[in-house]
Amino acid sequence: MKANKIKMYVFDMGGVVLRNYDVEPQITEELQISRERFYQLAGANLLLLSDGKLDVAEFWRRFSAAYGREIREDLFGKYFTPELDWEMVEVIKKLKSAARVVCGTNTVEPHFDYLQNRGDYQWFDAVYASNRIGVSKPDARFFQHILAQEGALPQETVFIDDTLENIVAADALGIKAIHFTDRRTLEEQIKEVAS
Repeated sequence: MKANKIKMYVFDMGGVVLRNYDVEPQITEELQISRERFYQLAGANLLLLSDGKLDVAEFWRRFSAAYGREIREDLFGKYFTPELDWEMVEVIKKLKSAARVVCGTNTVEPHFDYLQNRGDYQWFDAVYASNRIGVSKPDARFFQHILAQEGALPQETVFIDDTLENIVAADALGIKAIHFTDRRTLEEQIKEVAS
C-alpha cells in the first residue's frame, strides 16, 4: 500500500490559473502614484479587504482620506479583466479523477464575484477565498482552515502557488508545496510528489 497518497490539490488562482489578473499597474497609473505609495496609503486596509473584514466602498473611503482626493469608483473592479489559462484547467480536470482539487486564493469581493459570475471557479471541487474565510495566505490559519474543512492531512495535500512566501508557509505546516512557474514544470513536479 502506498503511504501518504495525495488526497487533495490546492491551487492558487491569480498567477497560476489566471493570467493578466494584476490590477495595481492600472490603479497606480490612474492615481499617478508608485506601487510602493499605493501600498503605503492602503496600509492595513488592504489585508482587511482581502480578509473580508472591510468592504470595498469602505476601503476606497479610507484610501481617499489618506490620498487626499476622493476615489469615486471601485478601481479593483474597474480594471479586473483576467484570462483563464485553459491549459491549467485541463491539468485540474485530470487531477480531479484521482483527488479533490480545490482553489485556495487571496482575493477581494469584486474579483471573487467577477470570477464566480464568469464560471471560473466551476473547475474546482470547492473554493476557499480569503475574503470569505476571513484570513489570507501566508497566515497558517488559511491552510489549516482548508485542511479542516476537507478532512485532509498536510502530508496528503499538495499546494500550488506562484508566491514564494505562500509556498514557505504551506511547507512549514508539512504540506507538499510547489512553487508554480509554468504548466510543464508543474506537471513534472506533480508526478514527483504523487509517486
